Amino acid sequence: MKKYQSWDEYFDDQPPRGKEMLQELRQIFRETIPSATESWGYGVPAYELVPNAKNDKKIMIAGFKNHIGFYPTPQTIEAFIDELKDYKLSKGTIQFQHSQELPKELIKKMILHRYHDQAK
Repeated sequence: MKKYQSWDEYFDDQPPRGKEMLQELRQIFRETIPSATESWGYGVPAYELVPNAKNDKKIMIAGFKNHIGFYPTPQTIEAFIDELKDYKLSKGTIQFQHSQELPKELIKKMILHRYHDQAK
């Protein structure tokens, strides 16, 4: 896996639609949890919702050829499973296809859910 020096470099290395979607996600995070810190987790962009979060506490995002991956944790996915029926899911991952619009309000709710879960 290529090692990136910045999120912008990572975004620039994605297909045009993937880059656009990752930038949209970045804006959603900034609007939802302004104090969230951009970092890295397992070689991909990650948000620390609380200071000095370990990898299993971060929300990661990643670009792929035909989709972007959003990694909010299995517990968060389970909490919103009914609203995620239009998306490909795995244990801790949601795939947003490049052909889909990002469900911004749903993403905001998942971010807040994860944040409040960590703030306990």
